[in-house]
Amino acid sequence: MFWLRDCAVICILAALCLVLSGCGGGMSSASTSSSTPTAATPPSIQLSVKAAGAGAGIVSSNPQGITCGNSCTADFSSGTQVTLTASAMSNSFFAGWSGACSGSGTCAMTLTSNESVTATFSDLPTLSVSLTGTGQGSVVSNPAGINCGSTCSATFPPATQVTLTATAAANSTFVGWSGACSNSTSTCVVSLSNSQQVTAMFNIVQSNPTLSVSVSGSGSVSSNPSGISCPSTCTAGFKSGTQIALTATPASGSYFVGWTGGSCSGSNPTCNLTLTASQQVTATFNVTQSNPTLTVVVSGSGLVTSSPAGISCPTTCGASFKGGTQITLTEAPATGSYFTGWSGSGCSGTNPTCVLTLNSSEQVNAGFNVSQGLNSINHIIYMAQENRSFDHYFGTMRAYWAANGIADQSLDGLPQFNPTSGPPPLYGPPPTNPGCDPNYSGCKIDADSPQIQSYKFITECIENPGDEWSASLRDRNRADPLSADATLDGFVWDSAIYARTVGFYDTDGIRSMGYYDSSDVNYYYFMATAFATSDRWFSPVMTRTPVNRNYLDGATSQGHVHTLKRTDRPLSSPPIFEALQDAGITWKIYVNPGNVCTGPPYDPACLLMLSSVQTFAWGQTIPTKYPNNIVPISQYFTDLQNGTLPQVGEIEEASDVGLDEHPSDYDDSPTNIQSGAKYVSSLINGLMTSSSWQDSVFILTYDEFGGVYDHVPPQPAVSPDGIKPLDLRPTDVCYPPQTGPVCDFVFTGYRMPLIVVSPFTKQNYVSHTVADTTAILKFIETRYGLQPLNHRDAAQMDMTEFFDFDDPPWITPPTPPAQATNGPCYINKVP
Repeated sequence: MFWLRDCAVICILAALCLVLSGCGGGMSSASTSSSTPTAATPPSIQLSVKAAGAGAGIVSSNPQGITCGNSCTADFSSGTQVTLTASAMSNSFFAGWSGACSGSGTCAMTLTSNESVTATFSDLPTLSVSLTGTGQGSVVSNPAGINCGSTCSATFPPATQVTLTATAAANSTFVGWSGACSNSTSTCVVSLSNSQQVTAMFNIVQSNPTLSVSVSGSGSVSSNPSGISCPSTCTAGFKSGTQIALTATPASGSYFVGWTGGSCSGSNPTCNLTLTASQQVTATFNVTQSNPTLTVVVSGSGLVTSSPAGISCPTTCGASFKGGTQITLTEAPATGSYFTGWSGSGCSGTNPTCVLTLNSSEQVNAGFNVSQGLNSINHIIYMAQENRSFDHYFGTMRAYWAANGIADQSLDGLPQFNPTSGPPPLYGPPPTNPGCDPNYSGCKIDADSPQIQSYKFITECIENPGDEWSASLRDRNRADPLSADATLDGFVWDSAIYARTVGFYDTDGIRSMGYYDSSDVNYYYFMATAFATSDRWFSPVMTRTPVNRNYLDGATSQGHVHTLKRTDRPLSSPPIFEALQDAGITWKIYVNPGNVCTGPPYDPACLLMLSSVQTFAWGQTIPTKYPNNIVPISQYFTDLQNGTLPQVGEIEEASDVGLDEHPSDYDDSPTNIQSGAKYVSSLINGLMTSSSWQDSVFILTYDEFGGVYDHVPPQPAVSPDGIKPLDLRPTDVCYPPQTGPVCDFVFTGYRMPLIVVSPFTKQNYVSHTVADTTAILKFIETRYGLQPLNHRDAAQMDMTEFFDFDDPPWITPPTPPAQATNGPCYINKVP
């Protein structure tokens, strides 16, 4: 910001004084000529100051007159001694004067003529460090600032001597510096007169690892390939990566107990390992004595039996078996309980059976929990990605099941991928949609417009098809948007019009009929199959993202069909987080700060700018009243690690960094769906591998359909609050005096993907219950005993049909595939 002191008023008064011959005496010209002459007023001298350089700062004067940033001017009396002071702003420094002043201190001058001074401010020099090589290591600085790999860039005052110290990780060595340093010692000194870059190289230490074997008791251990023949030769070196089989052979009168150490465990006489680093393995043998005993300890309500017979716990929990006997233990929970897993000698995991070989006395633990129903869930995490329809993403799901040997069931996807027999719906022709004929002035549906058939996308990036209120209603019925008949024939037409309006490549709207399959979003297909999805899951309103996110946060937009402007009053209705706060239920909103918010620490007010809850009046109080409840996405992973996950958590889409799966709004920055899916996989996988998994659910959905084709029409819904659309524009469908059910908030939007992930989620479950995303709010309200926010969420299903709390299928979660990221990304053509 700049400040200029305007002396125009002073100059005008001075001129009036000269005309009035004294300004205060009111004397005539005659009396003036006879009076004693007065001293002449010193002439006015102009001093001009301007700022230069890449930095920022303020220049002020004494006496006052100059206070400026870029440039300013002030007048002083001739002979005035003026002192200029330069003050640099954050991340800048004062580099010096030029013009009428020089040096870098204060500038003092006596003004006898007009003068010009330039103050130069420069950015603080930045020191950047990068790590390279085949090994690993870290670099820290003195003074502090650099701690690389986490913090690899920092600014320092000019002329600062920064000492960098490199420390190699285990099995690595420091090779040397390059860039502003060029030695091979562990320290490097950089004098920062300007920004510098330094590279530290670490390489892996190459040496053959060794395998050492210890024998406890009477027996021997040999290796294949040869090298180990213990107890005579118990240590040998092997090339890194060698696969080695160790075989334990008990001496006469002994038996093999088991392996410990390194990569060997269990009681199998053969241990297979891959040697990439030196290891120490112990083989234990015992003298054959009486038959070993197997003891079972049951925690909770359930039964464990053995084959061969002997164990029937909790009645008979201990039995002796001949050494070397292979025993199969089988669990059976009591009514109202479920099995939580095995622990102890030789048994682990949640498989209903455990097979072990008994060579010595062992104890096995079997855990059972009493089913708490919905109260078994203590953490509800939900996330809505951007703008994809069900057919567009999951339309080929039944073909995926057939290709992977998964039993078929009813799922209403694209009809050309349904089987010809089995659960309905069955095979149908590929859908087509009337095109937009470029030979006409404007677009119209007629016999000359091409029919666009649904097709497989090759690119993972597409131009936005368009999805605002009027387009969504025309998608439902192009010729008569107000009709009760949903013809679903406007997708291509509206996508073409949108493309021609914004200057996209696909001016015929072909992209609206494309779909993806399991080769594109393989992670989603696996998770939707392993856990649960729905083929009747809709967005709340036929319009764009912001309004649908209002419903996701508070089950209403209070009459808005368009995005609230900054000048609009915020929504006065309560969002779900207000209800949670009032009930004492813990909650957090996780935000990816992207390139918008700087930190850490992150300003809660900045994070709120990236959250849809900002459109609610209560939501705008979060940064001041509840600053610890809106946090960066890094806190989500910290909460997973520390077991501090809230009872309810919403993860906002990472739009600023292009990870929200939204179709591309700009041709010069396409959005790749595979990058977004990989980001989501890190969030879900993080939960599945954390201690919070046992009592959590992660709900993944989308905020609206995005303008791409879906063959199921929007469904009747309940108006949340009786408020009708209040911000329709003259060009909008339904603009007064048009009326009809689609002109009110009594219809959903279009179908979208849904995945419900939890230990309690039914395996490969497909819901056919009509619902929209406000069902997530109903689920939260049902779990924590909250009242509905309004009529819309009150009318939703509570989502409990997705779960089996009596026999949880996924106490041990599955291992999903890594999300593919190798698909092509282009938007200047289809497919």
